[in-house]
Order: sequence, then C-alpha cells, then structure tokens
Amino acid sequence: MGRIRKLYFFDKKSTEEMISFLNNNVSDNYINQIMFNFFAPLHHLLPLSLKFLPESYVLKENKTLKGLITIAPIKNSNKKVEIEKLLFEENSLADAAELVQFAVSKYKAMGATSVLVKVDDYLPELLNMLVSKCSFSQISYEKLWRVNKFIDSNFDKRCYRPFRNSDSQAVANLYNDSLAPHFRPLLSKDSKEFRENIFKGLSYYSEYKYVIENKKDHNLVGYISILTTDNENFLVDIIQSNWVELDINSVLAYAVNRISKRKKKFGVFVRTKRYVTLGDKYDKIFLDNGYECVQNQIVLTNSSAKILKESEKSPKYTVIGQFCPAKPISTSSTKICKDL
Repeated sequence: MGRIRKLYFFDKKSTEEMISFLNNNVSDNYINQIMFNFFAPLHHLLPLSLKFLPESYVLKENKTLKGLITIAPIKNSNKKVEIEKLLFEENSLADAAELVQFAVSKYKAMGATSVLVKVDDYLPELLNMLVSKCSFSQISYEKLWRVNKFIDSNFDKRCYRPFRNSDSQAVANLYNDSLAPHFRPLLSKDSKEFRENIFKGLSYYSEYKYVIENKKDHNLVGYISILTTDNENFLVDIIQSNWVELDINSVLAYAVNRISKRKKKFGVFVRTKRYVTLGDKYDKIFLDNGYECVQNQIVLTNSSAKILKESEKSPKYTVIGQFCPAKPISTSSTKICKDL
C-alpha cells in the first residue's frame, strides 16, 4: 500500500510524465496554474471556509507516483468541495478508491458536508467503484456542447448589465427555483456562492458575469457566467427563470459579443444540466443549432443530504462531467480523467 501526501514542487517532473498524454497546452496550464500555484503551500494551512484554490495529493509507492487527486472548494462555499481531477494507472481502481476515500475523509473532517464528482459515461468501472466503495450516489447528468457555428440573433443591450454583489441573492433564488424539486436538498446554493471573492485575483480562472433584467420592472430573469482557464476557450453557463420565456440564442449572442470584446479568436462551450427543469429544452435547442455534444458526465455526490424523491429512471444513464479534450477548454471547476 502506498502513502498519500501533499503534492510538492519537486513532484513536477513526475507529474508531467503522468499527464504527458494530454496536449502540451493542457498539461502546462494544469501544472502551472492549478497544481503549482505560488500560493499553494500557504493555502493548505487555511481552514475550509477560506480556501479558494484546488489542492492536490499524490499516492506514492516506493519512489513512484501511482496516482493523483485534486480537490477544489466550490466557489465561495465553505461546506462543499469537488474532485476536479483523478489520475491513476489503468486498471488500478484500488489506487483510485484509496485516493478518493482519503479526500472524502480529509475534507469532511474539515467541515465539508458535500463532495461532488463528475464522471464521463465511458468509465463505468470507475463509476461503480465510486458508488460501491466510496459511498457516492448518482444524482443526474450534464452535457457539454461545443458551439461550432454562431447563430445570428439580435439582442437588446438594455436587458443586460454586469453582475453586482447585490444581485447575489436574486441569482441564488433563480438557480434554486430552476432545480427539479427533488434535487434541491443536494444542489441548492446560497447567495455567497455567487458573490465575488476577495481572492479573485489569485484564482486560476477568469469569470465574467452578467444579469438579464425585465425591461418593465427591472426584475432579474436570467444570469450568464462566462468562465475561462486559458483565455482561449470559454464556457458559458446560463440560469433563467422558469416563469419568463428567454430567447437562448439571443442570450448566447450576447455572451459571444462580450467574449469578442476581449479575444478575436476563441472557442465557446455551453453546458446543459438534466437536474434543472429546462435542461431538456436546452438540449433540443443546441441540437437544432448544430452544436456538437463533446461530453456526457454523470454527477455524483457524497453528501449528508438526500434526494427527496426518486426521479423517473431511464433504462440507461448518460453520464456528464468534465471534458478532457486534445486541446484545452474552459470548465468550472472540474476535470476527471482515467488515462495516463
């Protein structure tokens, strides 16, 4: 059995070898910005409520690194964390289980109430291991779509404005109302999770946020987050009120317009979530627009909260999670890969 310890700077060469299967830009971005952030040594000393960077641990046997796990606090939440990356030797599920069990135990001892992980649907053995050995439960799934062509659509600038911290409670209400009722105990968010963090400048990603207002009464009816880790690929996330009809193509046109103000050449991705009430509608719109579904991931959680009631089960689950492509893309938080 190996020993699990923090990832140190002198592990850089071994880590580069472990993720050499990735495109150079991806590996460089991950290693330099996430794993070897200059603030990392001090960050490990912070209590969970103040953590804002991912933290990595390695499984070492003799002098060989057998696996790696990266855990990140879910933005501005002092009770939720996410497993962003899991690397282990092929067919070494025992090593993966050891790393995950270590992470869950460590962060729950620090006060975490929920550990989230997203698993690609082509990794059924890893999924079964998380459920059977690590006490995770399947919640739902997500899809990641690549915007191959931009749909010509007009938008009214008067309906959009930059997000302010004073909007955080209204946006949290929009998000919680958008969840299917039986998922709310597990996935609901409070206003702090949308508020700007004082450590934003030290983060490994950039995020641009906007709100959509009703022109008549100025009530918030939508929220747009544009996130990037490499300033080349941008992930657009949309939250909308269930009671107001929005033209999603217009919303995406506005998001693309904001990105184009910063970059001339860029890639755009959007995510759909099966656990929100309008998830199926978004899937259909993106499919009709000719967007390419590049990732399906199952969402799992190890949480003290429980689903209130079972949703209708389909014969197969399509898994949604984090995308590990040949070239880097933006994702919230998180990537989970099996390969070495």
